[in-house]
Amino acid sequence: MLTVLSVAAAASIVIGVGSHLTGSSGSRSSIALVCPARAPVLVGTISVPAGPVAGYCQDQLVNAAQIISAARSFGIGPHTQAVGVMTAMGETGLRNLDHGDIAGADSRGLFQQRANGAWGSLADRMDPYTAAKNYFAALIRVPGWKTLTPTQVAHAVQVNQDPNYYTRYWVDAQTVVAALGK
Repeated sequence: MLTVLSVAAAASIVIGVGSHLTGSSGSRSSIALVCPARAPVLVGTISVPAGPVAGYCQDQLVNAAQIISAARSFGIGPHTQAVGVMTAMGETGLRNLDHGDIAGADSRGLFQQRANGAWGSLADRMDPYTAAKNYFAALIRVPGWKTLTPTQVAHAVQVNQDPNYYTRYWVDAQTVVAALGK
């Protein structure tokens, strides 16, 4: 009985920790996410709580804060900061991955940026702040970026196979930016 309960408890922890992931419909798991108890940390001037915020814990929220900081360095406001956060949510769940994906074995970092010279060195792609700066540098070169929908501008930068792929992350990205932008 103890073994069965231990397995069930472990399974519920794994499911809870993974609940920030969305299915193809964008719906969330109904299991509440419990983040490890941690003191807030500062990323520049941004205080990052333990979480959860929109289903993300502090490790992922620190990466979101790096994205927000990079956007601010360009004078980019909260709306487009959320576009960057949305993109990283869609690409990696706000995790700084040191491996590629189906689209490219050479993809790395928060944005799964490719080793094609456009996104800098491997070290640049693996540094969340530098990767985000490179993302926003590309974003502001997109014609009409201020008037495109969030998913259109994200798609223009990332060239995802599905131009509407990022849409399901928009509300959560806005929630994260609002929580961290205080």
